[in-house]
Amino acid sequence: MSQWPRWEVFKKDNERKPYQAVGSVHAADPEHALLNGKNVFVRRPSAVGLWVAPAAAIYSKTAEELTDEQNYTAETVSNQTFVIFRKASNRRSLTFMDYVGEIDAGSPQVALQTAIKQFSDKPGLAWWVIPKDLIFASEPDAAEAWFDPAKTKTYKQQSRYGFVSTLRQGRKGSVTDDK
Repeated sequence: MSQWPRWEVFKKDNERKPYQAVGSVHAADPEHALLNGKNVFVRRPSAVGLWVAPAAAIYSKTAEELTDEQNYTAETVSNQTFVIFRKASNRRSLTFMDYVGEIDAGSPQVALQTAIKQFSDKPGLAWWVIPKDLIFASEPDAAEAWFDPAKTKTYKQQSRYGFVSTLRQGRKGSVTDDK
């Protein structure tokens, strides 16, 4: 294997918002994944919590896949708790999935079947089902040290900064002007 396993990162912006999938990182273990996730996704935007889960452990289905697969024939094992994420809209391109709740079930397939019925307030364009015991969270006691420094950093959109243009190179006063 030439690279570390991939971990999905989930960030909670504030106490009123759910955890949201924000991207992925490669890491050797859960602690490393949390640190990488913090460094990549919490440098400037505010946050109050971070979760990571191994990407390989995520059972995922799109709406198209669900129409092809109406009845699940998964083998049921002992019940466990699954964390459910849903993509309900294409409006926000930066956030892929929102946390909607937890389901106790014997398999990810049965958990998804139950989640679709239970969380039917919005359509699900895509669903992720993750065993709860495979989600690793930032420590609540570390929240101040981890997330407060980002609150004072100003986030600026890329358009706020100037740009180099070939049209401006020949003008007086430009950086290429030798006079």
